[in-house]
Amino acid sequence: MMGSLCREVVTLQLGHYSNFVGTHWWNLQDASLTYDPDTPPGELQNDVLFREGQTLGGQMTYTPRLIAMDLKGSLQTLRQEGCLYETGKDLTALTWEGNVMMHKASPTAKNPFLLDLDKLDKGEQLSGVDFEQIPVPHCSVSVETINSRLERAQKGYQLEGSVRVWSDFLRIHLHPRTISVIHKYNHDGETHLLEAFGQGEALLQGTVLEELEDRLHFFIEECDYLQGFQVMCDLADGFSGLGSKVTEMLQDSYGGRGILTWGLAPVSHPDTTPMKELYHLFNYSLGMVHLAKNSSFFCPLTLKGGLARQPPAPPFFPHLNYDSTLWYHSSSVLALALDALTVPYRLRHNSIPMWEFADTLTVSGRKVVAAYGALPFPMAQGSSLPDALGACAATLPWKPLSTCPELGDGRCFGQSVTLRGLEGQSLVSQQRLGMQPPTTLHSLDCGEDVLSSYINGHYPATPFSVHLVSSPSKLTPPFPQIFSQTLGPQGFLQDQAPPLNTLSPLVSSIPVLTSLQSSPALGPWLSELQRGASTMDPRRVAPSFLSQGPELSDFQESLEQLRLLAGCYRDDCDGTLRSSSEEDDDS
Repeated sequence: MMGSLCREVVTLQLGHYSNFVGTHWWNLQDASLTYDPDTPPGELQNDVLFREGQTLGGQMTYTPRLIAMDLKGSLQTLRQEGCLYETGKDLTALTWEGNVMMHKASPTAKNPFLLDLDKLDKGEQLSGVDFEQIPVPHCSVSVETINSRLERAQKGYQLEGSVRVWSDFLRIHLHPRTISVIHKYNHDGETHLLEAFGQGEALLQGTVLEELEDRLHFFIEECDYLQGFQVMCDLADGFSGLGSKVTEMLQDSYGGRGILTWGLAPVSHPDTTPMKELYHLFNYSLGMVHLAKNSSFFCPLTLKGGLARQPPAPPFFPHLNYDSTLWYHSSSVLALALDALTVPYRLRHNSIPMWEFADTLTVSGRKVVAAYGALPFPMAQGSSLPDALGACAATLPWKPLSTCPELGDGRCFGQSVTLRGLEGQSLVSQQRLGMQPPTTLHSLDCGEDVLSSYINGHYPATPFSVHLVSSPSKLTPPFPQIFSQTLGPQGFLQDQAPPLNTLSPLVSSIPVLTSLQSSPALGPWLSELQRGASTMDPRRVAPSFLSQGPELSDFQESLEQLRLLAGCYRDDCDGTLRSSSEEDDDS
């Protein structure tokens, strides 16, 4: 599997919710790995995201090319340095000869999944599961052994009540240089919280900057063809400011590489207050401007109905039963979408480099794009792609993943559409020869043509690209079982639900349809965000927000840039862009 040339990507996760999404994301990637040399290579090239290494004992490892930043107290049971590269030294040996007082805290309790993962790491057998025991030394077990055992166990975990932090459902080993803890601020509590944009901006200096640069150099120097960076950054708190400085540094130091930034926001925050919600609004607005400026493109990803202080309800997915307020649930939905949205630059063949992917969507300064997803794509078991698309011909099946509803008028500057997970299903019509096809879609003889014709029907005269990947995202434990009983094990619609009082089979994969758009719909959406922040004077309503920066003049300048950015999405019938001042005059 290793050895083939590819365009590598370095991933950065900045903030606690970004690490929630990232943990589900890496669990999905991990579930698709295989070390069997006789298995044909998959459609996606794992080496784009993963790196091969070796432990001190000579054991081969395969870990994410990842830097994950979070605050003090966010790791719980996870060791920052991991356990892949343990030296075996006695860490209790001391050279001090005087009196020693030891304070020993009780270890944090692990949930059932982590306890089972520890057993599998040690080669032990899971309780109640009958499969051959394979003894393997601690922390040297192969990814394939863990994956195959979890799949064979078919053990469902209900972690909704026990997941407190993202490490509570992390199933992979991380490289010792991956996790970076910012000790200046606490993950929770009442004091020393990273709440404001200016706090995050001020962080990227001194030891934090040195440590980040050291970790970046480590991962980048071993790349042959680095294509760029995918950055997941929290928008609601001070990580918005930190992410702005991080992307600025990447742009200055690695110009010409792609920087694709995904701004993450949960539907709700624990222990929120009206003042904190006001901070969130300011952080959203400033982060939107600066992250977009410093990135190849910027895409907000959230299940919130909007970024205003009183947003509409989260999007409704007909075949999901998820709790939008539960980070463990909402982050899993976004991770599934992200797994499809990022397909174009991870393909083994006909891959599109990050910078080229971004250039097709960000013409004329439109650096903000919006994401949409059908999770799952509604397709009946044994059906065909023309039948599935024909069943939702009047209305597009996807829902907003960036709080930005489509205008529904067929206008779009450009988009990238990905459909994955139809393995084993027919991509073209199965009608008998001589029969009149019921729709144009049924007359086409290629899956890409079917999907292209459908998109073109809704967005005529719009440049777009389509990507069809047959392999699905594998949903191995501990991915939450948030699916309705209308879905079968592969995520396709069933004719009838299981009988009452019977256990539904675990859904092990689902088909996913996503769209990434540069659209006129972003104009009024950005304008609404700008107006919401502009009506509040931080000196009066939140003076502490400016206490650590930015200056009031910089704050006002950023909101003006947000207004101008919104004006870039004005689309007139004659094809010309009107200035934002003209747009404001019309409103």
